[in-house]
Amino acid sequence: MSLASWFRWNEPPSRISQRTPTEMVVETLMMELNWQTKQAEKQQRERENEYRKIKTGVDYGWLVSYPKQSYDISPGERLQLEDMCTKIHPSYCGPVILRFRQLVAEYEPEVQEVSRIFRSVLHEAAEKIKEEEEAKKLARQWNTKNKTSLSLTTFKSRSRISPFISDIKTISEDVERGTQPTRRVWSMPEFRNAK
Repeated sequence: MSLASWFRWNEPPSRISQRTPTEMVVETLMMELNWQTKQAEKQQRERENEYRKIKTGVDYGWLVSYPKQSYDISPGERLQLEDMCTKIHPSYCGPVILRFRQLVAEYEPEVQEVSRIFRSVLHEAAEKIKEEEEAKKLARQWNTKNKTSLSLTTFKSRSRISPFISDIKTISEDVERGTQPTRRVWSMPEFRNAK
């Protein structure tokens, strides 16, 4: 038995499981929610300490120890939020996070309100995505409808040219008759017979 089998140096690096964009969006958004929840809890503790300090006139903050995180979202609510996150397109992940941060900074919510704000931001983004998809669908329908209707109208409105009626002067007619053609205004060069 060789020592190389004990150590995993010779093994090829294992493939990291590939995650879908939807899974990455859900993970990113839920990490943002957890972080904002922790920040809201920290701010709430600081407000309570300030209130106690003002009320009693004494600062016992150095004596108090807080648990790492006392508030946690219920499993049912977490599943609902994760389900809502799956409806967010990856290109909207950044704007959703920015909007969520903006609202949290603006309202400075209590810990329990953070998940409600997150839910409202997800709902707002899902509605926006749905509206854009409907607009794209209507644009596609309009474009296909326009293409067919324009082709039919141009087909119907074309004038017919009869080759035997010579109301329209052509170069071939002038050559066949042996007459000097009139000066052309077309974009092609003029060719004359040298007699």
